Amino acid sequence: MPNSPNSELDSDLPVLYQDEFLVAINKPAGLLVHRSDIDRHETRFAVQLLRDQLGQRVFPLHRLDKPTAGVLVFALNPEIARKMMAIFMADSVEKTYLAVVRGYSAERAIIDYPLQEQLDKMTDRLAQQDKAAQSAMTHYRRLATVELPFAVGRYPTSRYSLLQLSPKTGRKHQLRRHLKHIFHPIIGDTTHGDGKHNDFFRQQLNCRQLLLASTQLNFPHPVTGQRLEIQAPLDAGFSRIVTELNWNVDSA
Repeated sequence: MPNSPNSELDSDLPVLYQDEFLVAINKPAGLLVHRSDIDRHETRFAVQLLRDQLGQRVFPLHRLDKPTAGVLVFALNPEIARKMMAIFMADSVEKTYLAVVRGYSAERAIIDYPLQEQLDKMTDRLAQQDKAAQSAMTHYRRLATVELPFAVGRYPTSRYSLLQLSPKTGRKHQLRRHLKHIFHPIIGDTTHGDGKHNDFFRQQLNCRQLLLASTQLNFPHPVTGQRLEIQAPLDAGFSRIVTELNWNVDSA
């Protein structure tokens, strides 16, 4: 399939930035960051692949969901990892995502909606089961829209928006859950999305991936203090959808 989520896993991981302290890759959709009991059948993980590619240990600093592509940053030694974790904890990291969602969203808005922690039966057995909902905030801006002459559900046409998302907190599946909350679920989201529109993209556009990508991370370098801005291009599948919908991401 030309748009298989795993089609970009057969070569080296694309390196976006590297110095003696940090390395950033463009994680392909469909790749786990590290080994997980949730996907025991998986045999390839970003941590192990990058370690073998560079010939040294790497320390993941944050996570991206398996189906989410984009910027993923690693430290190259434990001391830098500790410094970077402090930077993340201090909310000094600015994250930017692109997403295709159902419907016409507002031009820009803030989603301020607390999220109950989602626990996994396998990996969170010892976690507190009755924690209060955690504050969660996402800023978004609409970059483009499209209306297609296809009936999906009860309407004669189908509308979609391309959004730029900036999460201000880091809750589990925050973007996917926040977009569902405002009734603009992300296309390709099989957990929090709209099955009819996911099926439409599969059948009409041959798109079988989550249309969510981490396109930019901005943070102070843990040694020099200078701001780093690391950008990732959209993968082939996401980029093809943008082209077919006549959207220009660069001009947007």
